[in-house]
Order: sequence, then structure tokens, then C-alpha cells
Amino acid sequence: MRKLILPLLLISGTAFGQSKLRPAIDQKAASIESKVIEWRRDIHQNPELGNNEFRTAKKVADHLRSLGIEVTEGMAVTGVVGVLKGGKPGPMVALRADMDALPVTERVDLPFKSTVTTTYNGQETGVMHACGHDTHVAILMGVAEVLAGMRDQLEGSVKFIFQPAEEGIYEPGVTTWGAKQLVEEGVMKDVDAIFGLHISSQTEVGKIGYRSGPAQAAVDNLEIIVHGTQAHGASPWSGVDPIVTASQIVTGLQTILSRSVNITQNPAVVTVGAIHGGIRHNIIPEKVEMIGTIRTFGDEQQALVHKRITEIATNIAESAGARAEVNIQKLYPSTVNDPELTSKMVASMEAAAGKENINYNPPVTGAEDFSFYQREKPGLFIGLGGMKKGGDPTKTPSHHTPDFYIDEGGFVLGMRVLSYFVVDYMGMKK
Repeated sequence: MRKLILPLLLISGTAFGQSKLRPAIDQKAASIESKVIEWRRDIHQNPELGNNEFRTAKKVADHLRSLGIEVTEGMAVTGVVGVLKGGKPGPMVALRADMDALPVTERVDLPFKSTVTTTYNGQETGVMHACGHDTHVAILMGVAEVLAGMRDQLEGSVKFIFQPAEEGIYEPGVTTWGAKQLVEEGVMKDVDAIFGLHISSQTEVGKIGYRSGPAQAAVDNLEIIVHGTQAHGASPWSGVDPIVTASQIVTGLQTILSRSVNITQNPAVVTVGAIHGGIRHNIIPEKVEMIGTIRTFGDEQQALVHKRITEIATNIAESAGARAEVNIQKLYPSTVNDPELTSKMVASMEAAAGKENINYNPPVTGAEDFSFYQREKPGLFIGLGGMKKGGDPTKTPSHHTPDFYIDEGGFVLGMRVLSYFVVDYMGMKK
């Protein structure tokens, strides 16, 4: 199917995109590569958790101001938003980078290794850019420099969104994300389209991955409390056993994936991660608590899975004489790349990386709060290779681990593809 529409895309990209700016973008991106690497290493060595990215935010704001970009600080606590006004009228194109690190103690032996520590959830831990957000910030700082140097030729404006707390803010009674807060503060109101990328430690440098439609999962927290009747373990018939009931519910939940969801279209995940109940070997407890995670793709599938979870848990409990209380907390919505926008930008990706280096990715059951922006305006979120050439992805440490490592050879491609997205989209809107 993709091969059929590709020639049309290439024609439209040539006719309507600002391909004349691509050589200048390539030259400028290459010339500042060492600067971008230096920024990334500095940010990596000084990581900050969500809503505490004060040093990173100042570094970003100072850089944007030095380029003559209008800067607003303090959005969503520590967010920085810059607006570059082009020399000609046109759309507002947004680009986003996330700034926060993770409570992970780094094991990688680097000259710029993080030695920062903190107390998180009552535990002493290191702080590390174990998901590559440091690279996202440095690349977008580079894109700002590239585009600021050609502002007079831009047919529209660019909004640079440096976002806090993509990994979330977990405080007593508070669960939120930087993108959600920024949307609530109006960052998307004047935006026509938004683009973003995520570095991948298990994708080879020089490659780009994308997917049209639902690309990353919605993630929701699941809690099920099974209420029974406490009894002596020697006479279970005198009570209602919530442990047996909970076990049947765990098994029953798996039929959602095998019998209710059309997994030929998109996968889904229902995982029970913990079960707590009971205190002694010969006492049947009064209740059992279960917690887990739900991953779905798109609103329709999410609603179906939520409905089936509630039906299965409550009906199994009722059949046992127990009662199940189901609580589902929606967190991130599914990351959905606008199909029309995505199809238009395939030519831009191929021009930046080479047709042979573009991969059409399967759905990813991880989640991204970039999805909140996509709920407001058309958006495209892509993957950028960060694994050394010839590396084995099955042996390369994954994200959110102490051994996470990024090869810096892909930063120029990151700057190029984001810059191409901007100028090509503006050209299409003439």
C-alpha cells in the first residue's frame, strides 16, 4: 500500500515543500554537531527529575534568547516555550522536546556520567537520563539555531516546546504529566501541527522509524478490590474466599485479549502486577487487592477493554458470593500519528535519512505524553536511531535501565528531519 502512494508523496513534496532550504539545513546542522553533543553531555551530567528541571530550563531559555527567539518561561512549572517568527506569513509549527530524567543510578562508565543523587519515594537513588531526554533537548536546541539562521525565508512561525515531566509527577494525591499541563495552559491554541522524536537505544544510528495511526499505547492503572467474608482456613465453607475469587479474576482477564480484542488490528495488554491479601496461613482474609496496568491503542479499543475488565471482575466475584470493586485510572492516551499528516511527511523523512533507512514500526506498548498534544492538533511522533552502527538490539540495554547508552552519531539526522518537517509543512500550506 505504501509503495502505491509513495510517488505521489514525492511529487507533492517537491511541488509544495520547501526543498530549496534543505541544503542550507544540512550544512548548518553539520556545522553545529559538536556544539549539540557538548550540550547533551552537559545535560546528561546534570539530570533533573520532573518539574525540577531548573538548570536545564535556564540553559534552554538562555540559548533561545541568544538566537532572538521570543521566550516564555515557567509554563507547567519549569517548561520553556520559544516562538520564532518567520519572515513570511504561514502556519505555526510546533516542535517538542522533553527535559526530565529518571530515578535511576547510572552504571555506564562515561566521562560525563551522572553522579547526581536524590530521595525518591522515600528511597535514596541516583538520577539519570535513562530515556534519552537529554538528547531530545540538545537536538531541539540545535534545530532552533538552524531555523533561526533562516528566519527570513520561513513561511510561518515555529514554536519550540521544551517540556518538563514527561515521565510524570508523582506526589501525594497528584499524578500528572508535563504535556497535559502545557495543553491546559494553552500551548497548542495557535499551533497548526506538531512534530516530535524519541531517541532509541535499540535502533541503529542513521535510521528513522514511524507508524501511521495508533503508534504507542494508552496506559491506565488498574485496581481491583475483592471483598469476601473472613473465615478459618480449616472451614472455608463458612466464609467467602477472596483469594480464590481473585485468582479466577486474574485468569478471566486474560480472555479479554484472546476473545474480546481483535489483535490482528492492534495489540492490547492487561497485566496484574501485584496481589495483596491475607496475614496468616490458616486465615481466609476479608479482602484481596490487585493492581496492574492496561495498554490499549485508540479510544474504541480502550473503552472495550475497560468495559470487559469491569464485567469479568464483577461477575466472577458475584458468582462466588463475593464483591469486586474495579477502579481504572486513565493516564496517557494513545499516541496517534495523524494519518494524513504522516503520509505527507514520509518524503521528508526519506529525504533526511535515505529511503533505505526508513522503517515502518509495529505498535509499541510503551506510552508517551506527546499524545496529549495530538489530541489537540495533528501530530507526528517518530523514532530516531541511537544504537551504534552494527549493534545488536537484543543485547543493547533498553530504556529506563542503569546501562542505557546512546551513540551520539545520530544527532545531525535528528536536527535535519525536524527542520525538514518544519519547512516542508510550511511549503505544503502555501
